[in-house]
Amino acid sequence: MEVILDDTDIKILNLIQGNARISNADLAREVNMAPSAVLERVKKLEQKKVIKQYNAVINPVAVQQKLLAFIFIKSKEGFTCSTETANSLAAIPEVQEVHHIAGEDCFLVKVRTADSAGLMELMRNSLRKIPNILSTKTTIVLETVKEDHQLVIQQKNKTG
Repeated sequence: MEVILDDTDIKILNLIQGNARISNADLAREVNMAPSAVLERVKKLEQKKVIKQYNAVINPVAVQQKLLAFIFIKSKEGFTCSTETANSLAAIPEVQEVHHIAGEDCFLVKVRTADSAGLMELMRNSLRKIPNILSTKTTIVLETVKEDHQLVIQQKNKTG
């Protein structure tokens, strides 16, 4: 289902994405609308699942999650990688992202653990228990130059 967004919606989304804690009064001031009208728009954006959730971005090192790795996973099902396998991967607490991908592998999974021992434990105790996994290839990140969860939301082109 395609959602139609106008320029005000896009401005609201950009402001909330930049600061999820922005007050309704500040949001209304920025878009030059009444607070009640802005609150109504935000609620509609939430109902339509345009705004899916509000998050705090936490420094992983501060909570002892120093190792970031990406794991390519090949499944027995091949091209028809099952939802069951995807859901099993998503249920692992250390797994931050699960992507069904095109190519030789079926899934690309992003994980964070305290260290390499934590990664090995995850592979031995969690991934190994998922029956359809044939093989894994793991890439450990040495340094993160950019990690941004914000989307580039552009104003619509005006014609006429």
